[in-house]
Amino acid sequence: MKAGVLSLQGAAREHAVALKKCGAETVFVKHREQLDNLDCLVIPGGESTTIGKLLDRFGLGPALQEFMRSGRAVYGTCAGMILLANKVDGPPQYTLGGMEITVRRNAFGRQRESFEADLEIPVLGRELFRSVFIRAPLIIRTGAGVEVLATYRGRAVATRQGNLLVSSFHPELTDDIRMHAYFLRLAEKKQ
Repeated sequence: MKAGVLSLQGAAREHAVALKKCGAETVFVKHREQLDNLDCLVIPGGESTTIGKLLDRFGLGPALQEFMRSGRAVYGTCAGMILLANKVDGPPQYTLGGMEITVRRNAFGRQRESFEADLEIPVLGRELFRSVFIRAPLIIRTGAGVEVLATYRGRAVATRQGNLLVSSFHPELTDDIRMHAYFLRLAEKKQ
């Protein structure tokens, strides 16, 4: 399994470490042609406006959209979730779209309101999953075909739609690799 991690801005290294622990070969993606031989791709957290501007500047957006349309798995965490949403509640910003969700940026507050929570995520097993929320977005609406995988205080914080997976939280900032292993299983289904 060859997994890419978009490396324009954000926590790319931490995702690569988690994917390697799951047995995947990893590639740091900065150019269009690096997508060609990948089985899946992670779009990490960071600053969604900045990542969107860089995707636009380097012409990576259309290539990433084609990657998603090919059926290969894509996992967006935090800012990556915002970029994969079809709609963002608030000021207009660049998105790739693809998932029938509406998200609200920084829904849990500013940096100082960052927190950790233990979540039930049934697709990962019975053990709670420690989740790190940093200026996290929130899914405020899900469309048809979107499966809610986890909630926090009754609101969706992880969803899946076909080959796309998103989470408000940062699984790469813990030692628990179950979210990354689940993502790689989604990617294997395409092969």
